Amino acid sequence: MSESNDPVSPADEIAAGYAFTGPALDLGALVWDGRCLPDRQIRIPLAVLNRHGLVAGATGTGKTKTLQLIAEQLSAAGVPVFLADIKGDVSGISAPGTPNDKIRERAGEVAQEWSAVGCPAEFYSLGGIGPGIPLRATVTSFGPVLLSKVLQLNPTQEQSLGLIFHYADSKGLELIDLKDLRAVVAFLVSDEGKVELKGIGGLSTVTAGVILRALTAFEQQGAADFFGEPEFDTAEFLRTAPDGRGVVSVLELPAVQDKPRLFSTFLMWLLADLYADLPEVGDLERPKLVFFFDEAHLLFHDASKAFLESITQTVRLIRSKGIGVFFVTQTPKDVPGDVLAQLGNRVQHALRAFTPDDAKALKATVKTFPRSDYDLGELLTQLGTGEAVVTVLSEKGAPTPVAATRLRAPRSLMGPVDAAVLQRAVTSSSLHPRYAQPVDRESAYEKISAEQVAAEAAAERAAAAEEAGKEGRQAENERGKAAKADHGAARPEPSLAQQVVGSGLFRSLARSVGTQLGREISRSLFGTARRRR
Repeated sequence: MSESNDPVSPADEIAAGYAFTGPALDLGALVWDGRCLPDRQIRIPLAVLNRHGLVAGATGTGKTKTLQLIAEQLSAAGVPVFLADIKGDVSGISAPGTPNDKIRERAGEVAQEWSAVGCPAEFYSLGGIGPGIPLRATVTSFGPVLLSKVLQLNPTQEQSLGLIFHYADSKGLELIDLKDLRAVVAFLVSDEGKVELKGIGGLSTVTAGVILRALTAFEQQGAADFFGEPEFDTAEFLRTAPDGRGVVSVLELPAVQDKPRLFSTFLMWLLADLYADLPEVGDLERPKLVFFFDEAHLLFHDASKAFLESITQTVRLIRSKGIGVFFVTQTPKDVPGDVLAQLGNRVQHALRAFTPDDAKALKATVKTFPRSDYDLGELLTQLGTGEAVVTVLSEKGAPTPVAATRLRAPRSLMGPVDAAVLQRAVTSSSLHPRYAQPVDRESAYEKISAEQVAAEAAAERAAAAEEAGKEGRQAENERGKAAKADHGAARPEPSLAQQVVGSGLFRSLARSVGTQLGREISRSLFGTARRRR
């Protein structure tokens, strides 16, 4: 029988599904029947990375190294990358790797021409807690949906917070930091402030109390540092280095890893801000940015229906802005089905089946893959560190065959750089002077405080004038009585309270800030404020 009539092996069929013609990232070599086949390479087309992806697997199976491998190849292809460094071991992407026997062995197994290369990188921190250029957001920009998530508000309280933001937006009251929000909440439940919401629904004192207590507890956790100015411009993540490589933006989170609800929600703000600000570009030859969302299960845990709907919409629509998002977590079960359905590229590391819950998660994971020639239920428990089951979208948008893959070794340092080296990289960055020092300019708190002082001063002046002219007024009253007898009742003078309210905080807010009604803040589907560039 001639060679042309020989049956095609399953390994050949799988490898044929990854024979792309355009630029692609090299993941590793196909593993079939227990053997690594270095001549059959598994790859991801660069053009489909805006179709999002999932990197999953149990702790210790190599997810972080997979992120590093993909990120450094994206950088080399001129694509900027965002990485969240939860454990503090990703900073090494900025430094060349150190060759050793394990790396040489892995490179030989997968036909990789390995050489040590670091990536151009910027390091950030939330609010300046820990090493990194501080990332801050204003409360106005963060918006009510995301803030409700971190404050753990229920749906009714979330709606009330949305009403508070609507009032502040419509009056042009900028909520820069948490004290601004506290000041507006306190004003709106005061006797004079209640009238401000009369036409659009009120704010109960009970709900306001819950929100204020949540804000106080939030500040006591150190969260005040994350809100303020200068607000970070997420367009900084889209930069390339002078040599054309994409800049890898690393958010250092070890100092706040005990605040998972906060940092996961802040990551969502970064993504939502990018979505709100970038123009539609459709499908590109390569994405503008690939955003790796580590510890993704934290984002979805205890999320409200509105929050989940906003995530789903953002993920669905942001790909047309040229942004690819990879969620990184332990099992696909951590990601809601509506979001999971939009993740076209999958790298699944090993799963464990030690408990009934583990077995259930394993079974659910297998069902999320296309039909395969592998026994995935068995394979996923037997994968070694640095091995994964892969399926991606082809250049035509169809899923590729499932491929067990021995992954390549990252070329950058697999571990953290020295703390002193990291600090020098931060302080020498061109962005450091722009964002390092916080700024506290006039905003809602200062405006309300100033009006309160003015109102109190007016009251004091009125009281002093009333005391000084008491006798004169008494005489005037006597003359007035006589005049009334002849000419009818005179109109009563406004009370002291009416004078103060009429000329103090309350009319000032409605008048002076009300002149900005035509500039009411526009918000995205996630409730984040749109930037004005």
